[in-house]
Amino acid sequence: MPPEEASDAMPGADSHYRALERLYSSAPINQKFASKIELPGEGRSRLTFTIDEDVFHAAGAAHGTIYFKMLDDAAFYAANTLATDRFLLTTSFNLHFTKPVRVGEVIAEGRWVSGKRRVFVAESRLIDAEGDEIGRGTGTFMRSRIALSSLPGYSSDG
Repeated sequence: MPPEEASDAMPGADSHYRALERLYSSAPINQKFASKIELPGEGRSRLTFTIDEDVFHAAGAAHGTIYFKMLDDAAFYAANTLATDRFLLTTSFNLHFTKPVRVGEVIAEGRWVSGKRRVFVAESRLIDAEGDEIGRGTGTFMRSRIALSSLPGYSSDG
């Protein structure tokens, strides 16, 4: 069953997605970025980032760490929509830069590819304000021993 159809059949999926969105928003690192996450369904994520000059390298474009942050977050959260009990950890990530990131809005789209037990694979891509793909990545994520329910940002009262 495609992820878009599976999300409708999964009980409690919507509350899991909203909890993951709260988890993203509560992470201290995400206070440093103008970003917003949406989890529209199982195996999918969409993050909107606003890029400005404070993340530029000396040649006037966003540093590669920003690409990694956006691509990893999108792939990670797409994968974690399928893991309702445990926090996932990035174990490897491969990325490709195709165009410099300048000032403006960038969309990071994540999509789960495979795995549902211990190891998950997800991919992501970055789209700039002109609609061009500016980066792409693939990550491998592993279940941790950290229960999602133990994380303050995941709970509705955290």
